[in-house]
Amino acid sequence: MESRRRLLLMCLSGLGFLLFLVAFLSLSVDRGRGSRFEYYNHAGPTATPKCGSFVASKANVWADLGSDEADEVYSFLAKEWADLNITRTPRHATDNFIYTLEALQPNKSDTLPYLWTDEAAAPQRWAKAVLSQRLDGRSHYSYHAVGPLPVSPGKTRVVPLTYPFNSGRNYVTKDMPDLVSIMNFTQALAESVLDITVELLGAKVDREDPNGPDSLLAFPRPTWDDAGHLFCWVQFFRPGYNSGALSILPQGIYTRIDAVEDAAGVDEAGKWKMGEWFYNGILYENLDEFRAAIRDPGFLKTPPNLDGPWTDTEDFESQSAGRELPPPISIQPLGPRYKLDRKERYVSWFGFEFYFTSTQATGVSIYDGRALLYELSLQEAMAHYAGDDPMASGQEFLDSFFGMGTNAFELVPGYDCPGYADYFDSRLHRLGKTERLPNNICLFEFTSDHLLSRHTTQTSVTVSRNTYLTLRSVSTVGNYDYTIDYNFYLDGAIEVKVRASGYIFGAFYARHAHKNEDEYGHRIHDALSSSLHDHVISFKADLDVAGTANDMVRLAVEPTSKTYPWDPPSVKQSRRNTMHLREYPVERETGLDWPQNAGEFYLVYSRDQKNKWGERKGYRIVSGTGIGNTPHLTVLNSTLLENAARWAERDLWVVRRKDTEPRGADPFNYINPVDPLIDFSRIADGEDLFYHQERKGGDDEEDERSTLPDRGDEEEDYDGDLVVYFNVGSHHVPHSGDLPNTLMHTSASSVMFIPHNFADRDPSRESVQGVRLQLKHKRDGGGFPGQPGGGGGGSSEEEEELRLRGRRDGDESGDAKGGHYKLRTGANYFGTPYREGVNLPLEALEPDLGKEYRSGSHRVSDLSINGSAAGMWFKEP
Repeated sequence: MESRRRLLLMCLSGLGFLLFLVAFLSLSVDRGRGSRFEYYNHAGPTATPKCGSFVASKANVWADLGSDEADEVYSFLAKEWADLNITRTPRHATDNFIYTLEALQPNKSDTLPYLWTDEAAAPQRWAKAVLSQRLDGRSHYSYHAVGPLPVSPGKTRVVPLTYPFNSGRNYVTKDMPDLVSIMNFTQALAESVLDITVELLGAKVDREDPNGPDSLLAFPRPTWDDAGHLFCWVQFFRPGYNSGALSILPQGIYTRIDAVEDAAGVDEAGKWKMGEWFYNGILYENLDEFRAAIRDPGFLKTPPNLDGPWTDTEDFESQSAGRELPPPISIQPLGPRYKLDRKERYVSWFGFEFYFTSTQATGVSIYDGRALLYELSLQEAMAHYAGDDPMASGQEFLDSFFGMGTNAFELVPGYDCPGYADYFDSRLHRLGKTERLPNNICLFEFTSDHLLSRHTTQTSVTVSRNTYLTLRSVSTVGNYDYTIDYNFYLDGAIEVKVRASGYIFGAFYARHAHKNEDEYGHRIHDALSSSLHDHVISFKADLDVAGTANDMVRLAVEPTSKTYPWDPPSVKQSRRNTMHLREYPVERETGLDWPQNAGEFYLVYSRDQKNKWGERKGYRIVSGTGIGNTPHLTVLNSTLLENAARWAERDLWVVRRKDTEPRGADPFNYINPVDPLIDFSRIADGEDLFYHQERKGGDDEEDERSTLPDRGDEEEDYDGDLVVYFNVGSHHVPHSGDLPNTLMHTSASSVMFIPHNFADRDPSRESVQGVRLQLKHKRDGGGFPGQPGGGGGGSSEEEEELRLRGRRDGDESGDAKGGHYKLRTGANYFGTPYREGVNLPLEALEPDLGKEYRSGSHRVSDLSINGSAAGMWFKEP
């Protein structure tokens, strides 16, 4: 079983090395431009006074390290770890180096006093460093905390970072063979079977032009047998015309590479052996047997999977009717309505206030701490496959390992986000350098194509526009692009939405007698089959509904039979079949699935805060807009994932919030799924959720705990502060419409947090934009204002004025003190409509992407072996 820990990075191929090398030698280029559209983008030199003068009341304590901070930490660690001979920019696989560096997020228990009061100091700032170290002939990753910052002699120190990991370790073993050896081994393997690849595929390995249309590459999938013996299946792929379509160009030849069991042998590709071969549904024991079968006159060949126009993602020549005109777009001619402190990355919009930051593994996170939601952040993104060949049958990915933030590249203005959006850069501190990812986060307000509300009466029509705020990023992990939205609505609802696009990871379509059609997918091209897989993407929501003390309940809509005093005798005799609500407290940490027929509401209530009507303030958690209920993993007790992603086994989880459990997953779980750094089943381990008022320990103990980054002695008592982990995603069964790319509107899923008795009425009434059309009618007595006979002033039908009832909250008497709004016949606007035309530059309608897109290239991760996440050494071009 110990060998299973090496199942991911042990098997490498020429494909992995070559794609990695091409990507890494093509560094992102920042051309040094300023604001993209200065004419109307308020973030540029022509910023509006409203936003330019807005300043957050508190500093963003979750912000990532600045370049100067990172340089200080690098220099400090070089001295502290002088005995390790740290190489700032690694040049060889055996170098010791700092793989990644970023901010260590502060404890919530330290942060809330700072946010809630003016007396408490900001929590200490620490950095989190990952050291790649060669030890006893093997490589390791280890987490360390560095702080407090700024670096100060005698105060700043480096300590093992252990408290976030329930494994008891702060390190994983990285069995990374020498890349050059692996490249040579896989190339030599492919060259040794040129006769086979030319005969069956019409192609061969070409070291001079590895990306040529008739060249082959190899892609490995590591696996193991019951005894823990490691091996990997390798499949041949065509690289395509540099189209990025490699994942839909698999070829139907597979071979197994056996690794010897001793550690030294695993680390030396030269000692590996070629094993079984698989072709067209038949498993051959060795290469000689495979060659003999090919020479047999009855041997059945399958057609190769060839590249061509069918993999192109666009058509520049088609002139379908209507394509000659540009489509409608959204504009923002008068500037934004949200307030933004760009330096602190702090946003205020119609009652919502939040900070945001980005990390290398998980991308954008949102923090508040003063109302409703302390943290909203991605934890992990998983894809788990199934199939009837050696590659598809055992393929899975945990994308935080590849870096959802590392692979969040520049957004395309006018397409990914409106041209008027605010754009933000991210910085990555890794391999001794700071890299800038330009404009990879956007913030914008948008008005939906559907209304927030509407109502029609006999004499009026009222409509309210549905305007919402979005914070967006796009993470491109290998073949998929994930668009991740945090949406905020005027009624107080919050939505987390993920849309996927890009190339599917297809399977070769074989034609043999044993094939069970449509068991794992559908035939979608000449020699390509779709590949069944689950996308399960985990997020953390640290809810503080009207305070940190909350309860989770299941409010069930259940059928019941009963009688009422007013029922007639016939009904009383047989009882009335009806329905009612029944509440079930969630009393222990547990996982929940979306109920059948949506028959239960999952509610997080405040323990002690009620609205004006005496109802507990709450928020409801619902599977939101998209293609259906968000899923959990279909596979039960996954053989591939082991303990690395137990969070994927249910739709959502409710657990105690603890400083020692800041995350539900870790990127290095991908390396060691058997004994991961974070085993989610140890987080959701059934602890009770009863509220304990008394807390152990005095002020001295609390002060000490807030000073040190190691928080291993977690208090037993529970203060009612709970966390919800929830999943979005889909059971993806690709079909012919997924070629060339999966479409976002058919792959979207979301979870929403909706106010439930949180306010005394719908809060959007105070901020929504809309109009009431008051129609003419005869006043014939009786009724309410706005209805026939509603009464009101006015000397004629054309000049009629209908007095609204009192506008103070809760006052429905019509006798409110103060002024009244006079509702007139015709259009009555609430909010401000456009009253005159505006002039916009062309850039507001169609940004000049040829000039304004700042990236020179993108380091898109190849999924066979990810150089950045794996800590691979590389040389500068």
